[in-house]
Amino acid sequence: LRFIIIKQNIMSATEFNQMLISQADFLKPFAINLTRDSEAAQDLFQETLYKALANHEKYNTGTNIKAWLFTIMRNIFINDYRRKSKQKTIFDNTPNDYLLDYKQSTVSNDAESDMRLKEVRKAVEELPEIFKTPFKLYFDGYKYNEIADALGEPLGTIKSRIHFARKLLKEQINRN
Repeated sequence: LRFIIIKQNIMSATEFNQMLISQADFLKPFAINLTRDSEAAQDLFQETLYKALANHEKYNTGTNIKAWLFTIMRNIFINDYRRKSKQKTIFDNTPNDYLLDYKQSTVSNDAESDMRLKEVRKAVEELPEIFKTPFKLYFDGYKYNEIADALGEPLGTIKSRIHFARKLLKEQINRN
């Protein structure tokens, strides 16, 4: 019988740490390029080194260490970006005592809002046909390109006419 002994190329933690330290400086410009902020770049750099150290057993000896570190840094950056975009929060500095009384002191006036709605409808009907048709279609929920196709007009023309219709409506309503 023949036995084949395979020696694995496993690097000791000390060897890995020394290699990491000697190769880490190239990451700093990449971090600045990603974040566009020196403090955020420093945080990204440190987190990358931490993750590399914490996962050194996943590094295969002989693999390009720079590419491995670049990948770790890029993944951290992308994950942080996604996390931050999900956490966008609007802060309202309105005093809470105002908000407590807000609904209690408000009384809706249906007659006034009905009059305003009739005024807007009348102003829309008074628009020149060239502006009224695309505006009504847009108001009904059609997209610009759908309106352009339906009316056989270029997309830019439709956008311009809807914009101009809004402008005319605003002027007409403000006059009254």
